Amino acid sequence: MRDRFVISCFLVLFLFLFLFCGSLISGQTAMNPSNQDGAKAAVEQVLRTQQEAWNRRDLEGFMAGYWNSPELTFFSGAKEHDGWQATIERYRAAYASPGHEMGKLEFSGLRIEMLGADAAFVRGAWRLTMSDGKTPHGLFTLVFRKFPEGWKIVHDHTSVAE
Repeated sequence: MRDRFVISCFLVLFLFLFLFCGSLISGQTAMNPSNQDGAKAAVEQVLRTQQEAWNRRDLEGFMAGYWNSPELTFFSGAKEHDGWQATIERYRAAYASPGHEMGKLEFSGLRIEMLGADAAFVRGAWRLTMSDGKTPHGLFTLVFRKFPEGWKIVHDHTSVAE
């Protein structure tokens, strides 16, 4: 009888430890709502800072929101630009070179979905208002990662409306 009691206690203790450790492990991958809200706000702040930099015609400030790495990917116009340097060169050619203007940038319809504690997926719309009254616009999807220096865009897929 005593052996059964000891075995039962051992099994209960084992089950408790198993469930407790499992909850700790799953708690590391899930974000509590307040952490998730803070992360979403931080991601949105990167985009607002980019918008402000663009509207000051500060292309380097705008690019600070991107991961400064050769592994950054930027898709637009059925073309892929690999790396931070290729991305800034694309922006310079399209908006900051002679005969081009940057216009006034506005992001809207932002939908930020946390993929974990250090990754986010963002959907939204962009619109430029140019001095001649034209308003090029389109949609974008972004993937953000959290680095020690903060949230950065690691992938950008931007479309332009016809």
